[in-house]
Amino acid sequence: MSGVNGVHGVNGGGEQPFGIDELLERVRVGYARVEPLEAYEAAQHGEALLVDIRYAALRERDGLIPGALVVERNELEWRLDPQGSHRAPEATSHDLQVVVICNEGYASSLAAESLRRLGLQRATDLVGGFQAWRSEGLPVTSGASAAEVEA
Repeated sequence: MSGVNGVHGVNGGGEQPFGIDELLERVRVGYARVEPLEAYEAAQHGEALLVDIRYAALRERDGLIPGALVVERNELEWRLDPQGSHRAPEATSHDLQVVVICNEGYASSLAAESLRRLGLQRATDLVGGFQAWRSEGLPVTSGASAAEVEA
């Protein structure tokens, strides 16, 4: 089974097993990641869809990025596939620039690669995740607001 950027399934094709750090390195070679300010500006200009895949407890604790689409990681591909029957209204085309945001910028890299494999070739992720966004002083709503959004 062929995999990510020449990465085969576990022990597939006779390749030696490797760890998550190497997998992240291999995945990230295939696209340009974005910094928080760049993502913010692209979203402000309607050029990118920010997608927050952090789990509920982190959103409640740390807050939300205003305007970001909240999608649980286990639903991401179904919600962003423009051809999918369970797609979010924001999933309008395969040309959509999606910036996936996790807590620190690790899980989002794997998620962005998965979206790219679905044909969303402009999918990327946020360097440093939500924590970097917040450290840059970019807009964040309170955890109480995050809980209200889920309701």
